[in-house]
Order: sequence, then structure tokens, then C-alpha cells
Amino acid sequence: MVSASNRAKNISYAIREVVVYAKKLEKKGIKVLKLNIGDPIAYDFDTPQHMKEALYKAALDGYNGYAPSEGYEELRKEIANREKRRNGMDYDIDDICITTGVTEALQIFLAACLNQGDELLVPGPTYPPYNLITAFHGAKPVPYATVEVEGWQPDIDDIRKKISERTKAIVIINPNNPTGALYPAKVVKEIINLAAEHNILVVSDEIYDDIVFDGKHYATASLAKDVPIITFNGFSKVYLVPGWRVGYALFNNPNGELDEIKDAFLRIARARLCANSVCQLAMVAALKGSQQHIEEMVKKLRERRDFAYKRINEIEGLSTAKPEGAFYIFPKIEKSVWKSDKDFVLDVLNETHVLLVHGSGFCPVYGRDHFRAVILPPIELMEEAFNRIDVFMKRRLSE
Repeated sequence: MVSASNRAKNISYAIREVVVYAKKLEKKGIKVLKLNIGDPIAYDFDTPQHMKEALYKAALDGYNGYAPSEGYEELRKEIANREKRRNGMDYDIDDICITTGVTEALQIFLAACLNQGDELLVPGPTYPPYNLITAFHGAKPVPYATVEVEGWQPDIDDIRKKISERTKAIVIINPNNPTGALYPAKVVKEIINLAAEHNILVVSDEIYDDIVFDGKHYATASLAKDVPIITFNGFSKVYLVPGWRVGYALFNNPNGELDEIKDAFLRIARARLCANSVCQLAMVAALKGSQQHIEEMVKKLRERRDFAYKRINEIEGLSTAKPEGAFYIFPKIEKSVWKSDKDFVLDVLNETHVLLVHGSGFCPVYGRDHFRAVILPPIELMEEAFNRIDVFMKRRLSE
């Protein structure tokens, strides 16, 4: 047998890993209620019609070849306009690079930034690729604590303690995946100030920026003044096109500190050719067209958040903080008869046919003894899923 690389052997993506177990049940004809993946289109959300028509028109108009590696200028202009309108930021289009989703932006950035032995400070828990891709490049993801009883807010003192000579960047995911936490301006500023004090880069993932239920989302770069910030954003979530795979990186580079990393980022972007051409043109229409679907989506999700928060806290052995943004909830397994949270998730799947994601897949330290569920499904589906889990918990805890 031809052996795989050692770095590939260590790759495990919890969100889709659990699907393998669900498929075994589905092959037996069992219907699984899936609360595992953040795909609005899998439920009762749909891509706005004018965006679908723009995609079709782009293909008819001949945009079927390669796009520029940094992305179409027209789309980068519209992204710059959004940043000015929403966040008061002045980005030159040369400070914007279009990517195949935020995950590719992250992959390119980490390849451009990290050397063997470097450290990346990531929120604990965090979106798994921050851990996986960092380790893939021979660097070390270092989780910093977020405080569950405070709605999963970052522990600034813990971040300070974990900064070392090897720390290359601090990651902020706001609103947060998997916890749904929304960070206030004060907390973001404290992280920025820490980074400036130690001459460390800040990476801000803002893919859920317009999906906020309570409070307001502040773009990290808008609070940063002269501190260099790299922001990741995209269209998958807010514009309901996760399968179209269009994201972007923004370089807030007031004093030129990011010149070398930006140059490396763009060289890698050229080597991988380009992001999807016709989808980029459709994103121009997304930004120029009606934004009404965002308000409607947030209203629907807020109702579903309220239901999930109340219902989960009624289940014996579970408790949860209240998400303020994104479309996830991250309950704690308060009373456990399981060896691990993954065992819990698989037991729930096999007994109730409800698919969740184990919390340790988001962080072995701060995600342990938790699970992530999406709040995307209609209330009727979530009610059925949580009722099954309720019965399951009563039975298991009484055995």
C-alpha cells in the first residue's frame, strides 16, 4: 500500500465526519434529522431570485473562462463600497482578493504567514479549519479561553498569558462559530490593543457579520486605527449561497506592515488560478440589489434561536448560553454518563436519529463536554429533534 503523508493522516473535520455515521443509518432506510451543518439551503431558506438570474446571465454573457487571480475588479469595487457604507472603511480594490470561500482565504493566508513552529492564537472553541490548517503547515494552534457563563466572551487575560515569542497572529471570529457569541466593541478593542502591544497581526473572520440577533456587529478593522488587520468575509451565509464558494480577504494595511504577507498571499492566489468566474459576477448583483432577504432571514432565525435556547435548557442534563449571532448553539452536557462528547453525539444519533456535532471537534480543551447544533431548521423540525433528545436524556440518566 502506498502510504499517505503524515500531515494528511491527522486531518479530521468533525462537522462532516459525523455525516459518515449518519449515512450508515440512512442506508438502512432510517431518516436522520440533521442539525450538524451550517447550510441554510438544506432547510427552508433560498438564494434570492435576482442572484440566480445574475448567475445565469453571467454564463450567457460569456464569463465562463478564467477570472483574474485577485478577482474581478467590478466585484472588488462593490466590496469596497460595502465596507465604506457599512463600516466606514476606505479600502483600495488592490487591498481585496476574491477567494473560493472563506476557507480558501484562510488556507492561503496560513500558507503565506506561518513557518514551522509558529503559533496561532485561536478562540476556544473555534471553527475547525483554524486548528487543522495551522497544524497542517507545521505550526501550532493555541486556543484561548472564552467564558461560557459570560456568553462565550474572550478571556483577555488568558490571551495575554498565551502570547509568546512564536505567536504570529490572534484570530477573532465574530459572530462566533460554533458558539454564536457576539463580541462588543470594547472586547474587540482590547484584543487589538494586545496585538499592537506585542506587534502581532489580527485576523478577523466576519462571515456572519449581518446575522445578529442582539446588539451590533463592529468590524474589527473599523476599531483598529493604525493596527494591521486581515479580515475574511464572504457571501455563503448572509447571501444564502454556501455552494457558490465566493469569499474574500481584506488587508487593512495603514503603514505597510502587511506588504510582505499580502504579496505572498497574492502570489499563492495566482498559483491557484482564480475563484469561480460566473459566481463572482452574481455577487456584484448581490451587493447592488435588494438586501431585503437579510432582514427576513434574521427575523426567522431570531425566532428559531429563542425556541432552541428555551427548549434545550428544559432538557435534563443539558444547558446552553444564548447565541447572539450566526446560526449555531453550543450546549453543555451537564450530566454525562458518556466517556466523551463524541460518544454522546453518536449515542444520540443511533438512538434518536438526530445528528449533532461533538464539541471537542471544535476544541479539545474548551469544546469538550459540549455539542453544536444549528438553529436553521423550522421550529417544527427542531421541536421533534429536541423532544427525541429529551426522552433520550431522561432514559440514559435514569439507567
